[in-house]
Amino acid sequence: MRKQARGDGIVIIKKYANRRLYNTETSSYITLDHLATMTRDGRDFKVVDAKTDDDITHNVLTQIIMEEESRGQTMLPVSFLRQLISMYGDSMQAMVPGYLEASMDSFRRNQEQFKSAVEGAFAHSPFAEIAKRNLQMFEVAAQAFQTPAAAVAPAPAAPPASKDDEIAALKAELLRLKDKVEKLG
Repeated sequence: MRKQARGDGIVIIKKYANRRLYNTETSSYITLDHLATMTRDGRDFKVVDAKTDDDITHNVLTQIIMEEESRGQTMLPVSFLRQLISMYGDSMQAMVPGYLEASMDSFRRNQEQFKSAVEGAFAHSPFAEIAKRNLQMFEVAAQAFQTPAAAVAPAPAAPPASKDDEIAALKAELLRLKDKVEKLG
């Protein structure tokens, strides 16, 4: 997980029987969307049942994933979900969480290394501007797999040939990346 954006401690979120979530840090009621934003910002939180004080963070995070997936911007391929479900009750079930966590950590590290390598490789060449635009397109595409489409805003770039060309290029890149992810799944 990324470094915490604000504060040092774990934020306690209380979930009441009426399904409302209460942020004890800000003394306000929040939604699952707020928790999703906190997660993207690297804020660490713990959700507890207000009556029993049981830790229900796992259930709430799973609910956030379900809501994100139901919005039409699916990130988890059906084949992956089927494989995941088939692992429940399997003798290897205990190993799956650690494997998935290590895989996601590796993906994030590789993403940062790729970004650094591309920036360094073209820093002082005539292709620097082209590489910079391609990197921005890659970042937009990578964000599309991490955040809802409405929250994805491309970084300001040099004026493209036209907005239609830029949109078409981004759509094509997203399709290529989705195909690659599905093939990996």
